[in-house]
Amino acid sequence: MIGFAMAIGLMLLVGCSTVPTSYSPVVPLAPKEFSHQPFDRVLHAHVRGGNVDYPGVQGDRRFDQYLQYLDRIDPNSLPKDDRLAFWINAYNAYAIKGILDGYSPGTWVGRYRYFIGRTYRAGGASLNLYDLERGVLIAQFHEPRMHFAIVCASASCPKLQSWVYEAAQLDQQLEQVARGFINDSSRNRFDRANKVAYLSKIFDWFAGDFSAQAGSVTQYVARYVLDEDLARDLAAQRYRIEYLDYDWSLNGSTPQR
Repeated sequence: MIGFAMAIGLMLLVGCSTVPTSYSPVVPLAPKEFSHQPFDRVLHAHVRGGNVDYPGVQGDRRFDQYLQYLDRIDPNSLPKDDRLAFWINAYNAYAIKGILDGYSPGTWVGRYRYFIGRTYRAGGASLNLYDLERGVLIAQFHEPRMHFAIVCASASCPKLQSWVYEAAQLDQQLEQVARGFINDSSRNRFDRANKVAYLSKIFDWFAGDFSAQAGSVTQYVARYVLDEDLARDLAAQRYRIEYLDYDWSLNGSTPQR
């Protein structure tokens, strides 16, 4: 969720990132014993239309239970779709946890502390949100739709859903959030008269991921826009792109301190 130029600057400050290659939970759960259900119930209870009730999550014991589950399972023991769902849900849970712990991506320094300075536990190992996004989700799965599923607690991010991602319906869920994000006029809009696509900075930061799938950013967007005429023009690359400023303000109510 942080841009390329910003990421380079941050990485110069911290050196090379470290992504775990193996996991050794201290009190391991077997894959069949692991469940996203506690987090699903938390999201059902405290997320409405993408708006997060952080004080509500703060007082919900099921959230702490889920964080413990994440540290007790070896994600490498899961089938691929289960692993992708695991890491998307883990990212969203850690992003919430960072807010509850007093971190915030609202400023440049805050983004460093939130994405890189704060680490989280998974499978007995530690990693930060930057490494989870870049070194795990992007590098290992090559699934650009995940950019519409992970939510870094900011207003311009995709909306946090009130449900978790599950392997059995993962493709359908990713299609749903991709279509919802791209057709959300508060995040992307199209000037038909002047042929300008005003797109989320997410399409700028991760242009390579979208172009690798579709040939260009506008061709990728064309796959999901609901207006057929607009989709044809975008696919034919008749629109130039301007990227919108990113709103880093909190996507919900401020937690208690």
